[in-house]
Amino acid sequence: MQIGRKELAQMIDHTSLHPSVTRDQVAKLCDEAKTYGVHAVCVNPTWVSFAVDALRGSGVNVCSTIGFPLGATLPEVKALEAQTVVGLGAAEVDMVINIGALKSQDTTTVREDILKVINASKGAAVKVIIETAYLNEQEKVQACQLAAETGASFVKTSTGFASGGATAADITLMRKAVGNRIGVKASGGIRTLNDCLRMIGAGANRIGTSSTVQILMECPA
Repeated sequence: MQIGRKELAQMIDHTSLHPSVTRDQVAKLCDEAKTYGVHAVCVNPTWVSFAVDALRGSGVNVCSTIGFPLGATLPEVKALEAQTVVGLGAAEVDMVINIGALKSQDTTTVREDILKVINASKGAAVKVIIETAYLNEQEKVQACQLAAETGASFVKTSTGFASGGATAADITLMRKAVGNRIGVKASGGIRTLNDCLRMIGAGANRIGTSSTVQILMECPA
């Protein structure tokens, strides 16, 4: 599989979500995002205003996390968090589902959780993180179907904080579950160009990574 650097950059959410990230590191993230023309930067809510200001006029979106990284926050709290970051300028939000509710087969709660965030996001793209490392195959399919049914923009593999990240097998399964209705974002452990190409080949159309510069430097211009 071949893909050009500009095309690949437009599929990447350049990501920095560690709790110890500093203002200077977020500034560097934004500078790299502008230099390489990525689709978005993905930051925790506390950095949304800073990133929006740093990226103003660049064409790079700001994405923020919701209910991160556990997903165990109450739906109303997730909705308020989403409403707040969108109000600050985030164009996309990546929310973690209520993993325990899914594993309890309480799909009503999972659906409500997602819907509240979508409704609060006022048209911003919502990516639903299902945290594949904690789910069996049936639960992964259920989570993907719920995301698609509720009107989410993407389903996403991982927070990067669990025991495992994206795999090509999971991306294939997720793409099959949602078809062409919504996007599939691969995130967690993607560090090389080959990692990216493997995920894209399996059906991903968005990549979340903190190794953006290294990956794009591997890619033919």
